[in-house]
Amino acid sequence: MKILVTGTAGFVGFYTALKLIEAGHEVTGLDSVNDYYEVELKHARLKETGIDIADAEYGRFLKSSRFFNYEFIKLDLGDRERMESLFKERGFDRVCHLAAQAGVRYSLDNPYAYIKSNLAGFLTILEGCRRNKIEHLVYASSSSVYGLNQTMPFSTSHNVDHPVSLYAATKKSNELMAHSYSHLYNLPVTGLRFFTVYGPWGRPDMAYFKFAKAIAEGRTIDVYNNGDMMRDFTYIDDIVEGVVRVLDIIPTGDKNWSGLNPDPSSSSAPYKIYNIGNNNPVKLIDFISIIENALGKKAKMNMLPMQPGDVYATYADIDNLAQVASFKPSTSVEDGIKQFIDWFNEFYRK
Repeated sequence: MKILVTGTAGFVGFYTALKLIEAGHEVTGLDSVNDYYEVELKHARLKETGIDIADAEYGRFLKSSRFFNYEFIKLDLGDRERMESLFKERGFDRVCHLAAQAGVRYSLDNPYAYIKSNLAGFLTILEGCRRNKIEHLVYASSSSVYGLNQTMPFSTSHNVDHPVSLYAATKKSNELMAHSYSHLYNLPVTGLRFFTVYGPWGRPDMAYFKFAKAIAEGRTIDVYNNGDMMRDFTYIDDIVEGVVRVLDIIPTGDKNWSGLNPDPSSSSAPYKIYNIGNNNPVKLIDFISIIENALGKKAKMNMLPMQPGDVYATYADIDNLAQVASFKPSTSVEDGIKQFIDWFNEFYRK
């Protein structure tokens, strides 16, 4: 099967591409390799898939030196002409769209980056899919869309009309855009709301990564809301397993769906939303303790109030995912953090 995976220099995209490659699919990876966080880490991820970024001229395909069934293209989602050509030339069967401008707090400082990447960029993906008869588009949404909702655990049947960050608003917008294309063009689309993904090769802007680096270097960490927040930390392998399984579960539309009592997670169109979370939230202060134990070093903590754009807790209801995919995330935070710290020590202290 020919599959386009966007965001393959990024955390989830890197792992997803690897899993699909190893399953024998013909995979094309795409990434703009921007400098939102340290590009050296993105280059290192690409190198793991046999791509030498020094050879990655904009818009030119590179064959992997490690996998015969993998190629990479450095390309911006906003480049409409090249994106149109990419879809036509490669004849993809399915698309796994994981590229986005990430980060809740960064959206307070640089909002235009989110409009360009998460809205305009997503539109080019939708257009490419509908004009080239893609079998299934799976795209990354976020637990951030739950916003001010306080009903726990978060269910895809809940209302998500009150986001508290622009990042969350763009992810909610992606779900709405996807539904409109699914309805208008009978395009099968599935959105996946990721819950606080962590693990080796992760994003340096994420709290767990910042904590580990600061603790290892003896620096003070900022702990918001005095550590009294809950997060449904989800290990990368569990996220990717869910993504790959869902890619094969193509929605057909719910014949029993009714506009009189609409379920937000489905539709009469071939449209579906799932949560992917560990279904086991952990208090932030306890999470820091787990990182301390894995590092063998105590943290110096600067206790601060809640940050704008943050929510108190995330907690995923994954019943509908478990039912259709016969899968539930199972990696404990203790095991996941140990795997992360082992990688962290090797990557940064060699």
